[in-house]
Amino acid sequence: MSEPQKYADRVYRSPAAIVAGCLLLGLGGWLGGDAILRGEGRAPVSAAAMLLFAVPLIVAFTFRPAVFASDERLRVRNPFRTITAPWGTVEAIRASYSTELLASGTKYQMWAIPVSLRARSRANRHNEQMAGRQPRRTGLLGGFGLGGTDFDTADSTPRTAPGDAAVAELRELAERHATDEAARGAVGVRWSYEILAPLAAGAVALIVLALTS
Repeated sequence: MSEPQKYADRVYRSPAAIVAGCLLLGLGGWLGGDAILRGEGRAPVSAAAMLLFAVPLIVAFTFRPAVFASDERLRVRNPFRTITAPWGTVEAIRASYSTELLASGTKYQMWAIPVSLRARSRANRHNEQMAGRQPRRTGLLGGFGLGGTDFDTADSTPRTAPGDAAVAELRELAERHATDEAARGAVGVRWSYEILAPLAAGAVALIVLALTS
């Protein structure tokens, strides 16, 4: 018997966060690089320490957050740690004011899937309007003749806020794979030392510079 086909992980990220990260890194590189190359006195050292602290922080909150969903597990990469939860341990995935994963009795935030109350309100308002909308008569002389009924298909599709759509997909995967043999195991949490180490070094450098100024 052939093994069931496996598909690539679904990846969820925030495009707005990535754009903001690019802008912040560009601005920081421009200002910090100028201070390092042209600054006088302690300005180059201070700028280098500030970049050592700020760059990991920007990367942590903009580029790093992501959610990876496979047939066996859900991997949540947050700014400072990564949570790996086999589907068998997932108890709930919910979105109210933030997106949360409940696995093995512990709640984890999912930074990569932000909740937009404005987008949710727009989608709900659109769906309510569609529910009460009447079809337009577009046939000859306003009848239903050759033209038939026009619902303006561009606007007749129900809408869902992006965050809510992602949560719905993850819930479906959790329900589908909850009893799979490969989806068993324990929840794992790993701290992001590749972010924390330079961040701590930059913080120490800034403290030393402040104390010795």
